[in-house]
Amino acid sequence: MMYLSRLKNSSKKKRKKRIGRGPGSNKGKTCCRGHKGDKSRSGYKRREGKEGGQLPLYQKLPHRGFSNVRFGKKIFMMNLDRINELFEDGETLSRETLLEKGFPVRRLDGIKILSNGEIVKKVVILATAFSKMAVRKLEEKGIEFKRV
Repeated sequence: MMYLSRLKNSSKKKRKKRIGRGPGSNKGKTCCRGHKGDKSRSGYKRREGKEGGQLPLYQKLPHRGFSNVRFGKKIFMMNLDRINELFEDGETLSRETLLEKGFPVRRLDGIKILSNGEIVKKVVILATAFSKMAVRKLEEKGIEFKRV
């Protein structure tokens, strides 16, 4: 019968190679680093993207210049469950009502309705965009919504 207490590790333990321990160790003197140069010194770090004599890619690319980021649209996202918390039956969700409730939508380009959560209250929603799931949920519940 086998017992856990009698089990022995059958695999051989690989010993750590001891580098720089004299010429008899076969890894002495230069310690596998070759002769001279920065790679042979302690504290050497290979720079990411260094291409060995060729001009590295990070030097070829422009460091300043054009970016499309400033032309991107900033859209305010709101989930269905949040609408359920903030609005009452018969109210309208629009940029103006969100401003009244203290949301930072003045400098944004639009409002997008997302599908997280459930909506129970009959709210009229005027938004720039709707996710597919949000449209499906709003249609199921018979809630009025319009793209502005």
